[in-house]
Amino acid sequence: MAAIAVPRRLAGLFGMALDALLPARCLGCGGIVDMDGLCAGCWEGIDFLAAPQCDACGLPFELDAGDAALCGACARKPPPWRRARAVLRYDDAAKGLILRFKHADRTDAAPAFGRWMMRAGADLLAETDVIVPVPMHRWRLWSRRYNQAALLACAVGREAGVAVAVDLLQRHRATPSQGRLGREARLRNVRGAFRLRPARAMLIRKKRVLLVDDVLTSGATVGECARTLLEGGAVSVDVLTLARVVAPRT
Repeated sequence: MAAIAVPRRLAGLFGMALDALLPARCLGCGGIVDMDGLCAGCWEGIDFLAAPQCDACGLPFELDAGDAALCGACARKPPPWRRARAVLRYDDAAKGLILRFKHADRTDAAPAFGRWMMRAGADLLAETDVIVPVPMHRWRLWSRRYNQAALLACAVGREAGVAVAVDLLQRHRATPSQGRLGREARLRNVRGAFRLRPARAMLIRKKRVLLVDDVLTSGATVGECARTLLEGGAVSVDVLTLARVVAPRT
C-alpha cells in the first residue's frame, strides 16, 4: 500500500491538538513540562557541553586555549573526522535518558534530542550537505526494531532542513558490543565493519557529511565510519552526537 502524504500544515495542527490532549512529560522524571524535554530540576542536573573545547574531538577544556585549539591526543594524531561535537556529558544524570531512548522504546525523545543536537552542532550544520547516521547490523536492528542513531539523524535533519541518507552506510559485519572493550580492542573490533550501499554512494560524492550517533566514547566507531565516507568520495566528515564520554583520547 502506498504511503499517504500528510500536508505539513495539517500535521502541525494535529500535533498541536495531540499536545493539548496529552501534555508533554519530562524525559527524566515523567512530570509535566513546558520546557524542551526536561523539567527545571532535571535540566539543572544535565552537564551540557560548550566551548572551550578541542576543535577536533570536542573534549571540553577547563581554560580557553584559543580558537582551533587541540587536545594533546588530537595534536599528536588527528582523528579521521574534521570536528566532533556533543550535546552533553555522558554521566549518571544523562545515562538514564540515553539508555531509555536506546533500549526501552522511548523513541518519543528523538524530537527533543534533535533540537538539542541542532543547537550544539549549529556550526557543523551550517557546512553540511547531507546527514548520515551510524548504521546498525541487520541482526541487531531486527532484535531492537529501531536504530537510535537514525532517529537522531532524522530529527536533526528535520530541525535543520538538511537531507538525511539513512541507509547509505551499512554495517555489513556483525561486531560484539563495544561496551566492555578498551580503546585498542574497539578499534580492532570495528575495522572494516562498514561499507557504502552501492546504489546510494553517489549521495556523498564531493559532499560535506555530518555523521550522527548517540554517544561518542573512544571514537573508534565514528572514526571507522568517517574513513569509509571519505574513501567513498566525501569532501569532509564532521561528527555530532547526543552525548560523549569526557575522557581524553589516548
